[in-house]
Amino acid sequence: MIGRLRGLVAEVGEEEALIDVGGVGYVVRCGSRTLGRLPALGDETVLHIESQWAEGQGMRLYGFASREERSAFVLLQTIQGVGPKAALGVLDVLTPGELAAAAARGDKASVARANGVGPKLALRIVTELKDKPLGGPGVFGAHAPALDQAIAVAAAAPASPAGSAVAALMGLGTAEMIARRLVDQALARLGEEAAEGALIKAALQELGR
Repeated sequence: MIGRLRGLVAEVGEEEALIDVGGVGYVVRCGSRTLGRLPALGDETVLHIESQWAEGQGMRLYGFASREERSAFVLLQTIQGVGPKAALGVLDVLTPGELAAAAARGDKASVARANGVGPKLALRIVTELKDKPLGGPGVFGAHAPALDQAIAVAAAAPASPAGSAVAALMGLGTAEMIARRLVDQALARLGEEAAEGALIKAALQELGR
């Protein structure tokens, strides 16, 4: 089974990319988030791969920018009604950290923003993920402890955009103290009524300086 590919970006389509590894082209299906983060054609990239066998279609490769995204993709498909397309759709609108926080809050509306995910399936996703052992290997990967912290923060402040933003940053590997400081700075700039997405974006901009 292929677990990772390092190669040159040969082509990029709407749902897949062609990665040239030593002269062999691998067709890798990706979500729009991953496709948008690929480097320019001809440049080298590394994708974490989930290999799956599709009846009548052979082996399919699904590519992700991080191990956490790949693990979340696998975990999502353990839920009844969630196939590869829906799982990719969820990860297009929510990072693994944001998904963990949404599950902790029971926030089905955030999950329902994904293509191919209706309200009933979104409810099932947040309900079942809330009970998953996020600290185990192969679930959300190396940052599982941070995601567990993200859940605790989100559960403590389910209606707070600031609390959700802190949880999302922690899910991305930011220490809690730093995440809170960044969100506080974002609140000071944007105002107390700022939405969760705007706070996360502003905090990430500050983190990247």
